[in-house]
Order: sequence, then C-alpha cells, then structure tokens
Amino acid sequence: MSRARPGGEPGDMIQIENLTRRYGGFTAVDDITFTARPGRVTGFLGPNGAGKSTAMRMMVGLTTPSSGTALVLGRPYRALPTPTRHVGAMLDATAQHAGRTGRETLNLAAVMAGRGRRDVDAALERVGLTSREAERRVGNYSLGMRQRLGLAGALIGDPQVLVLDEPANGLDPAGIRWMRGLLRDFAAEGGTVLLSSHLLHEVEQIAQDLVMIGRGRIVAQGTKEELLQAGGTLVRSPDLAGLGTALERDGHEVTLRAEGDLRTTATAEEVARLALAAQLLVTELRTAGGSGLEEMFLQLTAADARETGAEGVAA
Repeated sequence: MSRARPGGEPGDMIQIENLTRRYGGFTAVDDITFTARPGRVTGFLGPNGAGKSTAMRMMVGLTTPSSGTALVLGRPYRALPTPTRHVGAMLDATAQHAGRTGRETLNLAAVMAGRGRRDVDAALERVGLTSREAERRVGNYSLGMRQRLGLAGALIGDPQVLVLDEPANGLDPAGIRWMRGLLRDFAAEGGTVLLSSHLLHEVEQIAQDLVMIGRGRIVAQGTKEELLQAGGTLVRSPDLAGLGTALERDGHEVTLRAEGDLRTTATAEEVARLALAAQLLVTELRTAGGSGLEEMFLQLTAADARETGAEGVAA
C-alpha cells in the first residue's frame, strides 16, 4: 500500500530546521536541522539526555519550540487535519493508563483517529497481542507488551509517518526482530520512520539514514553507508609502525588500537596500494563496519552524555 502525503504534495515527510528548546538558562535542543525522507528509516541516535525525546515531542506538538520549525507532511503537527491519521507517535510506552485494558487504550486511540472496532482488532493482531492479552489491564503488562500496545496505537490511524522513541526497550530478541520487519515493511510501502535510540546496534540493522545528537546538538548525520565509510579501515600487519608511517606520509590519519591493529581513514584499496609500494605484508584488511560506526558515535558523544542533573527534561 502506498502512503501518500495529504493532497499528494511532493516533499519531505519530516523537516526540522534550526529547532531549539530552552528551559530558562538550559538549552535542551540546540539549533538542530535534519530531514527524514519517505520510504526510509531514519535513526535518531544519542546518549541518554542528549535531547532526542525533547526534539520528538516538539515534532508531534507536545512541546513548543523556543525557535525553529518542525514540519511533518509540510505542516506543523497541530495544523494537520486529524493528526493521528497522518502521524503515529510512540514516545513513552510506560505512560499508558495502568487501570485500562489494552483494548480500552486502543479504543480511545481509534476514536481520536476516526477509526472503528475492526481497526482495533487489526492493530492488535498486527503487533502480536492476543484477544486475551487485550482484555488484561495495562498495569499487568510487561514492558515489552506495553511497547507492542504503544506501537499498535501509533499504527491504528494508518499513518504515513511514524515517530518512535526507544521502541525496542523491553522487547526480547525475537520481539526486536519482529519490530524491525514491521518497520521495514512500513518504509517499503513509502512511509517515513523516525526511530530514536541511545544504543546504535538497535537501529543499525534497519536505518538507512542516521542523525547523531549530543548535548542537544547534531554531531554527525548522513546515510549509514556514508558514516560507515567515515569509520575507516582496519588493518593488521607484522609492521604496523612502518605501514602507519606510509599511510601518514600519504596524508591519511592513523590510529594504533589496543586490539593489535591499525585504524586509518584510507580506503581498503588505498591501504593495499601503499602496502604494495612499501613492500609491507598485510595480514588483515577490512572496513571498520558497524563497530567503527559505534566507536565513532561514542567518541562524538562521549563528552555530551548526561547521566544526572537535567536529564529528565532533556532526554
């Protein structure tokens, strides 16, 4: 099923420009700009307290920006006709009313989205909650079940856009794999997914585009392939010092790692060419891959991680 914009206008599904949120003298989100495109999953990454949740709350009209704009489908969220028909959001699965049953929770979401009982049944089935589980009170749900219920609520309006904050929390490995498949299918139908996480490995298998944020500011963004390439190349050689000298002489950055290998900004082809010219043996040569991306992310955000203090308002 194709997921078109209201009115069929072309353009970006989520467009964030110079978005800022201040609380007194504290800046939770600091002048961020990025785009999440249709047909793709965008990973929104940052340590706890980096500003991800605050930014997402501004996207769906729950928090007012101090400055800048957050447009979804070309409009501010509150200006959309029946917003939950166009944008499905799950920002905090633990905030569901503990005294309501899962079905009652979804019934309310269906009314807001202009949907009916059949849509509730379909949403429950889509997220793998049985009829028996739907009749249980949410207070008796595990965190994984609450996440499934929250995702059902986000999907019930059949939206074009999903905004999901830490949706893998509480899911077991099978549940995480299921969620990845569901979101891949949603994007393949033309939908836009913005998915936040403080752990890179949760999204690196599904996201095509990545936005990394630390202390409220974007520290890196691009396609996953671009950032993986930026992760560099890992090399092993009996003469790492000699190979490192040859690489530096050619203008490449070099780092000797505790793992007994060398990381360089040179491509694998460039390393091989330089090693051959210098008559140096190379025993292993590979792109840094996901581990390189994760290491880059941790380096970029290490000084920006918030574990205490203002984390509550800036998550």
